[in-house]
Amino acid sequence: MKYYISTAFLDTREVVDVARAADELGYDGVGIPDHVVNLETLTTPYPYTRDGQRRWAAFTDWPDPWVLAGALAAVTRRLRFVTTVYIPAMRDPYSAAKAIGTAALLAGGRVELGIGVGWCAEEFALMGQRFDRRGRRTDEMLTLMRQLWQPGWTEFDGEFYTTPKLEMTPAPPPIPIYVGGLSDVALRRAARNDGWIGDLIRTDRAIEVAGRLRALRAENGLSNEEFTILTPLTDALSIADHQRAEDAGITGILTMPWMFYSGPQATLAEKIDGMKRFRDDYRLD
Repeated sequence: MKYYISTAFLDTREVVDVARAADELGYDGVGIPDHVVNLETLTTPYPYTRDGQRRWAAFTDWPDPWVLAGALAAVTRRLRFVTTVYIPAMRDPYSAAKAIGTAALLAGGRVELGIGVGWCAEEFALMGQRFDRRGRRTDEMLTLMRQLWQPGWTEFDGEFYTTPKLEMTPAPPPIPIYVGGLSDVALRRAARNDGWIGDLIRTDRAIEVAGRLRALRAENGLSNEEFTILTPLTDALSIADHQRAEDAGITGILTMPWMFYSGPQATLAEKIDGMKRFRDDYRLD
């Protein structure tokens, strides 16, 4: 099992110290969430709470994930950086590919692209991107960005994007792509790519998802051996719980260890202490 520290809702000024500590303590990676702005008023309900209200308060930090990954790469040696999740369809594919590829190059291949199709129509509108057909645009963007990340010339003629012969240099190391979402179309998209990345979810449900993903991979003649399933598990509170998840094919857990020891108001020192205690309590290698 791999363990990633979630940096969601943290003070950006703390994230460098948290990442440095995670690297030294043997954690595998950090998760970096993505929003460009937080609008005061929305008509789009937040889809991940029962009442449709956002989980965060106004003026919560949302740093740019690729700027942050580049900064964290400079102060760590082995830690990986995964977005939880980045919304490609809210951008144009060229600037997105450039930012992601640059971060991956600076991180020496330690960047993992977790993506979703997005839920906030108002944020799409502000960014000048269409909200409808965003799933199909996301699929095409992933294909195009993979081509842009290859050395040499690229030409592309798609449903949404037409690319004249061009090159994007420097070419980054390989960037695995993990897809979020629980709908059938989202799971099929994940199965076509390199992994699935979850939101807050109970272990039994995550195990169901893992089984569905394995079946979809098999249907497409794809191996599950290198397929990543990375998610928070809201009710996995013991070594036995984590072992059960791993046995079912879940390859990584996203966590905020300090929440078990000091709670959401933990100081930076308490966060780092919680990471140490979690490592020892859960016998992280």
